[in-house]
Amino acid sequence: MKCLNNRAESHLTGQVDSELDGMGNGAWVNRGFCDTPPPLPRVVSTIYNPQPLFHSSMDSMYHLDTPGLIPAEPQSKDQSLTRKRRGCCAFIKGLWGTTLTENTSNNRELFVRTTLRELLVYVVFLVDICLLTYGMTSSSTYYYTKAMTDLFVNTAGESGVKFQSISTMTDFWTYAHGPLLDGLYWTKWYNNEPLESGNHSFIYYENMLLGVPRMRQIKIKNNSCRVHNDFEDEITGCFDVYNEDKEDDLSFGLINGTAWTYYTEKEINGSSHWGLLTTYTGAGYYQDLSRTKEGSAFILIELMNNLWLDRGTRAAFIDFSTYNANINMFCVIRLVAEFPATGGVIPSYQIRTVKLIRYITSWDYFILGCEILFCVFILYYIVEEILELRIHKFSYFNSIWNILDIVIILLAIVAIIFNIFRTIKVDNLLSKLLEQPDIYADFEFLAFWQTQYNNMNAVNLFFAWIKIFKYISFNKTMTQLSSTLGRCAKDILGFAVMFFIVFFAYAQLGYLLFGTEVESFSTFAKCIFTQFRIILGDFDYDAIDRANRVLGPIYFVTYVFFVFFVLLNMFLAIINDTYSEVKEELSSQKDELQFTDIIKQSYMKTFMKLKLKKEKISDVQKALHSGSGEIEFRDFRETLKEMGHADEEISAAFSKFDHDGNKILDKHEQEKMKIELEEKKDALSVEINNLGMNYEKELQEKPPVTSSHSTQMFVNREHFLRLARQVLHLESAVADITSRIELIMEKLELQKNAKGSEGTKLSVINNERNGTVSDGHVLA
Repeated sequence: MKCLNNRAESHLTGQVDSELDGMGNGAWVNRGFCDTPPPLPRVVSTIYNPQPLFHSSMDSMYHLDTPGLIPAEPQSKDQSLTRKRRGCCAFIKGLWGTTLTENTSNNRELFVRTTLRELLVYVVFLVDICLLTYGMTSSSTYYYTKAMTDLFVNTAGESGVKFQSISTMTDFWTYAHGPLLDGLYWTKWYNNEPLESGNHSFIYYENMLLGVPRMRQIKIKNNSCRVHNDFEDEITGCFDVYNEDKEDDLSFGLINGTAWTYYTEKEINGSSHWGLLTTYTGAGYYQDLSRTKEGSAFILIELMNNLWLDRGTRAAFIDFSTYNANINMFCVIRLVAEFPATGGVIPSYQIRTVKLIRYITSWDYFILGCEILFCVFILYYIVEEILELRIHKFSYFNSIWNILDIVIILLAIVAIIFNIFRTIKVDNLLSKLLEQPDIYADFEFLAFWQTQYNNMNAVNLFFAWIKIFKYISFNKTMTQLSSTLGRCAKDILGFAVMFFIVFFAYAQLGYLLFGTEVESFSTFAKCIFTQFRIILGDFDYDAIDRANRVLGPIYFVTYVFFVFFVLLNMFLAIINDTYSEVKEELSSQKDELQFTDIIKQSYMKTFMKLKLKKEKISDVQKALHSGSGEIEFRDFRETLKEMGHADEEISAAFSKFDHDGNKILDKHEQEKMKIELEEKKDALSVEINNLGMNYEKELQEKPPVTSSHSTQMFVNREHFLRLARQVLHLESAVADITSRIELIMEKLELQKNAKGSEGTKLSVINNERNGTVSDGHVLA
């Protein structure tokens, strides 16, 4: 213990020394204070790589070797299984940890960090779903649709009739013989040279006509309505408005052929259509045209001459499909002519441009990878929602965000199932079409569901973007919208009742006053949307005035006054007042830990560690320059301890370069140490400049902070850094002392127990000896 008593600079002095002196030669001896510290098995120095003091290389010198009186029992199978289960649960908890699965109610920092992790994962999911959605469409879709619309809807024939101008059955046949056939069959170039396409027609020279077009009509039965008695002699037949129950299913005309025979929707694999007047079934009478223009013209003439369209016809459909290999797009076209019971024709059309063949180009295969990643995300979120539902039970559904999560997952599952179904269905349909090129290519069913699939993805993407508010709600600014809407919900609901009473009253008034003359008021549903448009300033006052010159202006003026000037401003006033209250409350609330605060803390910690690390290197350089010639370990240690360095750091730094172990650094070792320190210092300087250039400028340029108190304290940057370094050193020293005192107390406890056991044994032996002596005296 001689060396131990000579260490005047130790952290442990006074009473601790006297206690150690009485512990014998087996007590704790720190060889770093009486000899050159031994070479370390690995380079550990807080001067270069700061580490916690409790895990330094010198900890082994203070390690307490307690006797193993009781050997450790081997783990049982149940314990190992339990540990494995705990490990599995910890893995699941870490992977699927959310604010609903973690206990974040009393830990604001954990809440913010968990929310941030959820946000980062969700942003990756959002980028993936955006790539999927936008990867299924392109700007070419619009131009493809526009080209087909201009050709089959807006192009007029020699007679001047175009599809949108059809008003009679005669116009329908004129259009079919003219613009329709001219647009369907492209067999020659503009210089009358034939196209090298065989029997196929390439519309606009780029779009292949798939199969043959089909014409179909739906008829209504005669005498499906009743003629008044006064007109029974003059009117011999009565054909009601379209109703599925009144469809005519009898053969007519030439009787032979599909054009004159009724077929059900199932027999022709038809699909229903939502027209302008009503919804029509996929049944009826149909006629497939030819692959040539001449053959189709002959079929149209035969249909027209035999009155294929008559008084019972309620709708005629022209269906065909094209494919453009340049952009890998299908265009499914349906031209509809509705024949209302009033007479005349109401033309409409439906053009669906969809991408049914998915994987051709490298971009398509990239989208395939995104689809696989999308499926992985859906599985991840399914497990996450199951865990949250398992923890919170039915209270899980109290949050609108949780319901939104379930909606997004369900829509995604439906999208995945349809994607698989669509791929299989298209392959089967194309293979059948290639085997029989003269049949009608029915892509209407697939185009319809592909359109619904795109609509569903659009809605899902919309909900996915809205869900971002769930993860940014920890910020006070971001909660203003949700807090405002949530607080004024009851007021808005009560106001909505009053608003819609007035609104629907005006809607019924407009429908009854102008419905017979103004198209925007022709139905009650149109009246509702027209009145919303009036609120936004989009209206046709002249049409209202022409329909009713007296009540029209009264309707318009009173509606604008009560709905626009009164009710709408009341609605805005409710929201404005609630928003002002929410904003005032948020401004008066105590600032909680925010995301920016965590970033600043991490930034400051990193910056301060680098600064302290650099200053420690500077201290070592000063210690090297302070000596002349060779440097002994004692002088080196005393110099650095005066600067606040720990003993472990000093010992580790000295041992790294004292290769010969003579507790003296010669010139060669000092030079090597100086070079390495200089390299480390330069690297740290570059890192600090990259990280904290702006921060240092702010510290230098920022004026002193003044307070409302009479006493003011001004602290410059250098003083602040010095104080921060001293605090860190003080914390490490106190922690080190505490740990060593605990080790000493444990050692003393063991020594006390050992002495107690020895005293007990000695007393037993003495008692035995005394008993033996007394027995001898008795025998004597």
